Amino acid sequence: MIIVTSNDVPGYKIDAIFGEVMGLTVRARNIGANITAGFRSLGGGELPEMTKALYESRHEVMNRMVNEAQQKGANAIIAMRFDTSEMGQTWTEVCAYGTAAFVIPLAAGEPGSTGQSAYLAQNPQTPQQPAPTQMPPNVQQAW
Repeated sequence: MIIVTSNDVPGYKIDAIFGEVMGLTVRARNIGANITAGFRSLGGGELPEMTKALYESRHEVMNRMVNEAQQKGANAIIAMRFDTSEMGQTWTEVCAYGTAAFVIPLAAGEPGSTGQSAYLAQNPQTPQQPAPTQMPPNVQQAW
C-alpha cells in the first residue's frame, strides 16, 4: 500500500478514487503512566510513557485505515492525515484518514514518470504492486 500526504503520487496515475478511509481509536490513559509522566514533566523533556502510547495508537489507526482501503480495492491512500483530540481528562482520540485510490505506475518516457514507477511499470509482478493495466477483480465488476 502506497501512503502519501500529498494529493498525488509522483510517478503514478490515479486511475480510480474510492472515497475517504479512516482508522480510529480512543485510548484511556494508564494511571501509572500518568503518575510517572507527571513526575517527569516537573523536570521537562520527553515523556517516554506518553510517546509510546501515542506511537502505538498511530500504528493501530494506520493499520485500520489500510485495511479499510484494501477492502475497497485500493492500492494507495492519498492526502493522508492524523488527527488527535482530548476527550475529557483521561481519553485521547487518534484518527488517521485519507482518500483511497487505485494508482498505476507511469512507464519510462511518460511525462511525470520516475525511476521507481518506470521499474514497476516494466516489472508488474513486484510484491504489493498490481499489474499496471488491471484493476482488482472486485473493482472491475463495479465498473
